[in-house]
Amino acid sequence: MRPDTPATPAENTPGTSRTDVDAHVVEAERLERTAAMYPEDAEQLLLQAAAHYELADVRDRATAHYDTLLASDSVHNPALIRALKAANLWEYGHEAEARAIITGIRTTAPRDPAPWTIVAESLESHDELEQAHETFTEALDLLLPEAERSDPPYAKHALLLGRHRVRRLLGADHDAWDALADQVNRTSVALDELHDPKRLWALGSENPAELKAEIARLRAELGTYREALSRPFPVAVLHWPSTEYAELMAAYPALDSEYPSYEAHLASIEGALRELSASGTQNLGIVTGTVPSYEAFAASEGSSPEDVSLLPQYATTLAARGRAVAWPPAGDGVCWCGSGSTYSGCHGSSA
Repeated sequence: MRPDTPATPAENTPGTSRTDVDAHVVEAERLERTAAMYPEDAEQLLLQAAAHYELADVRDRATAHYDTLLASDSVHNPALIRALKAANLWEYGHEAEARAIITGIRTTAPRDPAPWTIVAESLESHDELEQAHETFTEALDLLLPEAERSDPPYAKHALLLGRHRVRRLLGADHDAWDALADQVNRTSVALDELHDPKRLWALGSENPAELKAEIARLRAELGTYREALSRPFPVAVLHWPSTEYAELMAAYPALDSEYPSYEAHLASIEGALRELSASGTQNLGIVTGTVPSYEAFAASEGSSPEDVSLLPQYATTLAARGRAVAWPPAGDGVCWCGSGSTYSGCHGSSA
């Protein structure tokens, strides 16, 4: 077991006020209470609470949440939680344990890009540039097959951009992955400029032209961060599994105007998502409803579960809690409807 290490008081951290610390702790505690009320959403809510504790520099409480989640049998993404735990541990003095967790993540090779990004950036932030570079490269070799390289999925952009940034710090020459990073760069400033190790030196320049150019680059980079922070959760369509659908209709028959039959419900999901996709809408997903969760949501809204207008609000709330599954599945992946068939042989057969 690691020794108890008190977190550094955040009010003594430059740029952090006592008010900021209190606000983060209050929000973390609110999320903890909400997680106790909605156990089906506890994982996402406790991860958010842990993030607020990290921002308040109360890192031991964040670690406690990560440990609690990892001890659960129903945790959805253990690799992500281990990565967050490792990054947090390293920040308050538990380097050896953090390194051990990072090694374990790299060995198990998760298929989700987020854990790879977190551990690589943690290594980078502690000047382990060679290890960070190896980690980014391992992740891309594993997660970005040749078929996706003409248009890499958004979730994998951070791996490309992070690797490019580290290679600039190492002074490495451009390679094929760097060219792909240039391709996904959404700012008006070239990545070689954004990731130039000498950029900070320019801020000390007395040359107005150099300062103006650096301000333009910083604004472009800030725009990228704002886009990432404001990126909406998936445009999600609500799916009721067959057992939940039967229970829902038995309890609230007035909803038959929205759900005339289970087959029509499934067809409407696929149809709606295809229409959204054809109109250019991106980041589409499906959220799965349960009757107890829906009833609790209706109660929190002071409304009846038979109110049809609650259904899209419920879907949006589930998506905001990180419950959405991306649509469409891969052609040989399992169909979203729960039939057990492949998507290409089920609802994707006419795509």
